[in-house]
Amino acid sequence: MIASPNFRRPIRILALACTLAIAGCSGGEPAPEEPSTDNQAIEGQVNPLFYEIANAEGEIEGWILGTIHALPDGTKWRTPAIDVAIEQADHLLVEIANLDDQSSIAATFGELATAPDSGPLFLRVRPELRAPLDEMIELSEIPPAQFSDTETWAAALLIARVGAVGNPRNGVDRFLIHMFEDRGVVGFEEAAEQLGIFDQLAPQDQRDLLEGTVSEWMKSRENPGWLTQAWLSGDLAALEEATASGIMADKELRDALLVNRNSRWMPALLSNLRQTDTVFVAVGTAHIIGPDGLPALLEPHGYSVRRIN
Repeated sequence: MIASPNFRRPIRILALACTLAIAGCSGGEPAPEEPSTDNQAIEGQVNPLFYEIANAEGEIEGWILGTIHALPDGTKWRTPAIDVAIEQADHLLVEIANLDDQSSIAATFGELATAPDSGPLFLRVRPELRAPLDEMIELSEIPPAQFSDTETWAAALLIARVGAVGNPRNGVDRFLIHMFEDRGVVGFEEAAEQLGIFDQLAPQDQRDLLEGTVSEWMKSRENPGWLTQAWLSGDLAALEEATASGIMADKELRDALLVNRNSRWMPALLSNLRQTDTVFVAVGTAHIIGPDGLPALLEPHGYSVRRIN
């Protein structure tokens, strides 16, 4: 079984899509700190993508927040509207409900990620990407020989933490799970299910994921914090571009990591919205953008989704 190092750096684009792509590959993450009551941002400085969900009669059934799964220490992201919704909502709906069960998640990752005699990692990318891949491996401090027994998708997740900004301890999902622990937290997926999505990728798609990870790292070195800033400001144009380019421009990867998952989530989302109480939905921001996003998928079911600025 692969030993899972305690890395804290997130995959860039996948930080908007898959919780466990950044939070579930480490067995030694400390527990999240008590949520800070003074973490509310100054009005006008931040504006994450946050929506109000109303039924056909105009009654508010819930809210949906596009999250990012890792943030730098001390980041202030909560707006007054988000705080009001947190206070009023009866329960929380997230991607993974048991994010704090790191030992179990790490064990699942290790089991799925192990592939004896997979061969040197550098042979799984194009020749022009081998030098930067070697640099990423060196910066990751993972022994290169370990990757010979590691699935390609898992290697991509491990090295993608190099040079990125943010700590999964500060992930918006974790904060919200802590806030709702006495009211109820429901997960769209289990940890094994989400990691299994990567494990079930075809070999070529896994190679595309690895190559895309290396390419994104090369492009982002000049401005590693751009994604965090785009998320904080709610820059829809930048976020749309991020979720339609790079790794997410690959149709097979986009379908597996975003489109198909959104479709599978819809029955649970509709069921929660039809309950008598109100629900706070918090999923990676990539899941609420564009025609395949959850807000767009709700509209044919009679719901109106309005962004709250």
